[in-house]
Amino acid sequence: MKRFIQKVKSIPLSGWAAGVFFLLLEYGMYLLGNFIARTTGTINWAFAPKVPFIDDRIPFIGVFVIIYIYSYVFWICGPAAVSLTGKKSYTNFVIALLASYLIGFLFFIFMPTYIDRTAEGLFKYTEQPGAIGWMLRFIYSNDGVDINRGYNLFPSYHCLISMCCYLGVRKRPEISKGYRIYSFIMTILICMSTVLIKQHYFMDIVGGLAVPAICFAVVYKIDPASKIKA
Repeated sequence: MKRFIQKVKSIPLSGWAAGVFFLLLEYGMYLLGNFIARTTGTINWAFAPKVPFIDDRIPFIGVFVIIYIYSYVFWICGPAAVSLTGKKSYTNFVIALLASYLIGFLFFIFMPTYIDRTAEGLFKYTEQPGAIGWMLRFIYSNDGVDINRGYNLFPSYHCLISMCCYLGVRKRPEISKGYRIYSFIMTILICMSTVLIKQHYFMDIVGGLAVPAICFAVVYKIDPASKIKA
């Protein structure tokens, strides 16, 4: 625990600031993508990326809403942790992260997707007494402009950003093995939460994992930060 606290204290203020910045940027791009789609009319192309054979068999497990909301904390810590891996690694991470954001953003505009919460019968879950029902209502009411329909499903930004946070620390010796394992587990749990609280469909997870996997592979292969001195 003492070593962990020392490691946290060693994270520069700029690392924490970057974590908050990327979180705000993500939410801004999420809303902007939907706004542009509505303004340009591409929202009329929206479709539900549902695979009934899979999605109808996924149960609703309300407790996962805690993981879904906790993801915002994980996303702040992700860039902060990567800031300890050195200037080159961090620069490549930021480039890959922004590329992933941008690709997801373009999907939101040109291939908009939605989930019809009324048709799916999801509002019955928001009527549950207690914290779970309240948190679900909070998520729905802050998810764009139409509470009856959730947009920007594919690729899932929740999965996309979580995957970026994991890939940023994966195989990095500067980061403790414990945190790397934690990041891996959190990424899995967050992906699970998106479908277990019926906020996304299964294919949204596939897209949310594939986009950053490709972006990180390309960026780290090209290594645009190679000219930066360590």
